[in-house]
Amino acid sequence: MITVETSDLTRHFGPFVAVNKVSFQVAAGEVFGFLGPNGSGKTTTIRMLCGLITPTSGSGRVLGFDIARDAEAIRRRIGYMSQKFSLYGDLSVHENLSFYADVYGVPRRERAGRIATLTRLADLGGRERILTRDLSAGWRQRLALACALVHQPQVLFLDEPTGGVDPEARRQFWDLIYELAAGGVTIFVTTHFMDEAEHCNRVAMMYDGQLVALASPAELKQHTINGHVVEIEGSLDEQAAALIAGLEGVHSVAPHGARLHAIVDHPDRAMAIHTMLHSTGITDAHLEPIDPSLEDVFVAIVEHQRR
Repeated sequence: MITVETSDLTRHFGPFVAVNKVSFQVAAGEVFGFLGPNGSGKTTTIRMLCGLITPTSGSGRVLGFDIARDAEAIRRRIGYMSQKFSLYGDLSVHENLSFYADVYGVPRRERAGRIATLTRLADLGGRERILTRDLSAGWRQRLALACALVHQPQVLFLDEPTGGVDPEARRQFWDLIYELAAGGVTIFVTTHFMDEAEHCNRVAMMYDGQLVALASPAELKQHTINGHVVEIEGSLDEQAAALIAGLEGVHSVAPHGARLHAIVDHPDRAMAIHTMLHSTGITDAHLEPIDPSLEDVFVAIVEHQRR
């Protein structure tokens, strides 16, 4: 069953084209990753799918409802968790859940049971009376997710849901996402953490308002990288990166934290890179061929689009 679909979805803001003829489908129970740099059109696309703004042209449907004509019906059936924390800090955990149950029109006879279920799901037991502003970032995100689920939506839109939380809290949050997807909820998630995107069923990549890639993480890594990835660490600087990029057989060089990743035409190019670095005084250089990551894929796609 297809729960979200678009066909040539387009949105203009005056002469600026924010989203340009984007088409995709999302199946029920799928964890669908939506990636792209700032300004790539991700948020505008989500706002159209949530019925918050209308498309300039093209079409889209969520749960069978037209995003231009049936916005209110869509909003009643989806959950949305924004990047910016939007709960009420001066209300307790339980009071926030009760407030959103009221906003979403959850029948009063069902509210106590629904809130108890979500409290267990988000592991918020024992924190019901704590003011939301006194929770850590990770627990606030859990509460925000519980509030977005209080009306039992069939599709959940998550915009950078784990921004600002520690790695353990991120892992626990994604455990919740997988549990929801296993129960049939469709998850549409934007994230800038590539390790999180690795765990999506499929990933769509946006650039300059256009959909430039759509496949499973494994397929993207297999078909996008034209060559082999060599990871380089040591006393590296911009000059070293430029020298590596100028070598024969090196397609591209990009920073990955304190390391560099070079895409080369053959793994044997690592020896030439190592020799060159040693000749310039970088004697602590260590090179290793590695499998490409989604971050490598993303960098390669962006560089291709820029060219």
